[in-house]
Amino acid sequence: MNLFFEEDGAFKVGTEMSGTDSACQVELPTGKRIKVKRSHIFVTYNSPSPAEFLARAQQESEEIDLEILWEFAPDDEFDFKTIAAEYFGDSVTPIQQAATILRLHSNPVYFYRKGRGKYRKAPAETLKLALAAIERKKKLEEQKDAYVQMLIEEHKAPAEIANKAIELLVRPDKNSIEWKALNEASDKLSCMPLRLLLDVGAIPNAWRWHVESFFMINFPKGKNFPENLSKPHREAHDELPLSDAVAFSIDDSETTEIDDALSVTPLEDGKTRVGIHISAPGLGIEPGSDIDLVARERMSTVYAPGLKTTMLPKDWVAAFSLDEGLICPVVSLYAVVDNETLAVLSTDTRLERIKIEKNLRYDLIADKVTEEAIQEGNLPVPYGPELIWLWKFAKKLLKDREEVRGRPEPVGRIDWYFSLKGEDENAEIELKGRRRGDPLDLLVAEMMIFANSTWGGWLEERDVAGIYRSQRMGRVKMKSVPGPHDGIGVPYYAWSTSPLRRYVDMVNQRQIIATLKGEKAPYRNNDSELFSIISTFDSNYSAFNDFQSRMDRYWSMRWIEQEGINELKATVVKGDLVRIEGLPMAQRVPGLPELPRGQSVLMKVLNLDYLSLVMECSLIKVLNESHEEDLEEEEIEVEVGTPEAVPPEEPQIEGVEPGNEGLP
Repeated sequence: MNLFFEEDGAFKVGTEMSGTDSACQVELPTGKRIKVKRSHIFVTYNSPSPAEFLARAQQESEEIDLEILWEFAPDDEFDFKTIAAEYFGDSVTPIQQAATILRLHSNPVYFYRKGRGKYRKAPAETLKLALAAIERKKKLEEQKDAYVQMLIEEHKAPAEIANKAIELLVRPDKNSIEWKALNEASDKLSCMPLRLLLDVGAIPNAWRWHVESFFMINFPKGKNFPENLSKPHREAHDELPLSDAVAFSIDDSETTEIDDALSVTPLEDGKTRVGIHISAPGLGIEPGSDIDLVARERMSTVYAPGLKTTMLPKDWVAAFSLDEGLICPVVSLYAVVDNETLAVLSTDTRLERIKIEKNLRYDLIADKVTEEAIQEGNLPVPYGPELIWLWKFAKKLLKDREEVRGRPEPVGRIDWYFSLKGEDENAEIELKGRRRGDPLDLLVAEMMIFANSTWGGWLEERDVAGIYRSQRMGRVKMKSVPGPHDGIGVPYYAWSTSPLRRYVDMVNQRQIIATLKGEKAPYRNNDSELFSIISTFDSNYSAFNDFQSRMDRYWSMRWIEQEGINELKATVVKGDLVRIEGLPMAQRVPGLPELPRGQSVLMKVLNLDYLSLVMECSLIKVLNESHEEDLEEEEIEVEVGTPEAVPPEEPQIEGVEPGNEGLP
């Protein structure tokens, strides 16, 4: 006796060898013997052979008209043999019975399984909807196949894929036919989806990928500010006292967010009053306001070569930027200094207005402000005497910090950055550099470090919450608990001098302003909102720094190509890591022999991959030069308008755009 039965969810055939009332031993066409329960057997027959029976049943099943079968089926639950007799007639054969259950079982849209061999037909309306869904799915599958064919055979990107190319990679909807087509085509071509989209022109070039993917991830609502934001009111602060100090700023020509200025006022009895004046957006931007929420979401201005995305809208920047000729609200730190010893005798923090007499431009005067000219006592630039005095004071501040640090600051190293003429990857690239420790860099950096350190202690003394940047054992942290910054060599350090460009600076400024006005500070110690700000800032700042670093690397490689350079000098940092001389990039060289730190080497450029940002190179020879002093870990972020202390591997957010504040 031959049997047609179900086992492990599959329909099978075999020959009964022996059995009982409840089960039997069945030999499959393969020769294997299994135990089958009687309740799992649907059809018994004598001929043909099991293998032929199953083949003919499957063929017969495919010829059964589903719609007619559904029409013949009763509304109630039914057995497969009953519907087989309705469809084929009373003379239904075992093969036709088997064909019927195969057809019922393989079409769950038409028939619901209600038990072993029992079914119920789907309601008419449900079936209609299900069939429509199947048809839509079929058309989508056909559309997907057409996309795959176009990508592979025509080497073109369908408009539906090209229009969302970067989104498919950054925020993929894996249920969409566009993503499925891209993924399938990539698998068939054995390449990454990103490479394929570049090859077919859906993403024009590597530059577009690096930039647009960054902004899509970090600015999901877009780079533009929301419409209908509230407007600033500069005149609202006219009641503040007007300072008698003569203030000037030092920034590059292209700087748009001027948030710090300086003043030098001679006093009697051999003393001088130094003023550090910081723009005060904290006066006009209330916590929780629409403009505050925008700034808090961004947390910082983003810089990269040729790119700048500000934390605040242009009108708010303009309202508080310390532009030449304007009377601006500021938070000022005044220090009375002994002219002979350059020791700080006292400090005073004030909320006031001040007239900005001059915006000095670093790129226009730096070549004239040299140590030699300072030593001669004659600087042929505006506010020359004030700059000379500030440089001497800055040297004293630096010396004091170096004593605490236990080692001197590294100076003389050139920090390189790019000025771009044009847009996209076709821009003409100009490589520029600034030497760390040059007079203008030094004096502005030291003034800002002095202000951030002093205000950090000022908040602590008054038991007012703040956001501090501390460093112990080489690790820099942002936290609400005050602590020393060993790398800079100060007991407290609270970013407060860049409120137009960093949200934590504006938070600290609000705390200072409220305390000066005798009001309750917006944030308390152990405030969960303060912790949230620190966490979000750390995350955003890290992402922005990483983007800047990657774009510096991209333009370094583009500059190498532009200049037709085949050989590069580099300095060994550690192991196979080298720093390329004259460019803002480091590079790993697999297979580089063990060389001492600071050793100069000559490298051959083999290949530049702008997508992965990998430069393949090999060692040509070891040079008889060493630059170990340039590799000392640096914690000072040079604040020529405000960065401050990061190791050389960490890019500085301020100062990387041409003409911006500080070193890239």
